[in-house]
Amino acid sequence: MPSTLDPQLRRALADRLLYYHELGIYDFYRREPLVRESPATDVVKSATSQSELREEMAARKSAVAATVAEEDIFEARTPKPESGVTDPVAALKLIREDLGECTRCKLHKQGRKQIVFGVGNPRAELMFVGEGPGADEDAQGEPFVGRAGQLLNNMIKAMGLQREDVYIANVVKCRPPGNRTPEPDECDTCSPFLMRQIATIQPKVVVALGATAAKNLLAMNSSLGELRGRFYDFNPAGVRRNDPSWPGARLAVTYHPAYLLRDPRQKGEAWKDLQMVMKYLGLKPPKADA
Repeated sequence: MPSTLDPQLRRALADRLLYYHELGIYDFYRREPLVRESPATDVVKSATSQSELREEMAARKSAVAATVAEEDIFEARTPKPESGVTDPVAALKLIREDLGECTRCKLHKQGRKQIVFGVGNPRAELMFVGEGPGADEDAQGEPFVGRAGQLLNNMIKAMGLQREDVYIANVVKCRPPGNRTPEPDECDTCSPFLMRQIATIQPKVVVALGATAAKNLLAMNSSLGELRGRFYDFNPAGVRRNDPSWPGARLAVTYHPAYLLRDPRQKGEAWKDLQMVMKYLGLKPPKADA
């Protein structure tokens, strides 16, 4: 094992530590190496590594916790199939082919009929991300086509857009049994494909629908109420962007349409969130019919 870290890996580790520190996580543990060096050597190397990391972290204090570092320590080092493809239609097709008839997590054995990849404008400025497919979505292979989807369509129309103008996807692409909340391991397995979709579409704004989408996209465990009402700088984790002209997206959080169906009193609050997005995008609601 080399005595010093590769500079690129050290930068990634510094970013990751800063990210966790800003989330309030300060204690870290590691396994002991199989071959121990002398205690004196360990002390020197530990002090040197910590000093280097502190210097790196001090230089990066302006980083936003909600923004995932470009050089993610967990980033896949092998090129993705869509790397270098400039046409988003072709790139999304390659991502879908790479996903295949996915068996990467246990959801494929729990009654899903088909994968629900995503739908909409591959060059959309606005993207909506929900939790996971329901029964209607699993049957039709398209996200948000049931009652919650009808409400989402109305929300999009109220913003002065059509469903075909935006892109819609979910954190997980297979229906959880009984429409339960996706489990963390299922989200972790599926989210890299969502991140690649976002990096391909390059939206100006991503709207997280509900707490599950918000927490997974932002890697934050705050409540929905705490996350709403502001924009976050967002870069898809684990993906190297091919286009340097895209600085990333702004991310807003609002209620999931299914929740609004259960509690219509919150529709006004959701509309406030969408108005914030409209203002940023320069959208105006359609004129009422005379």
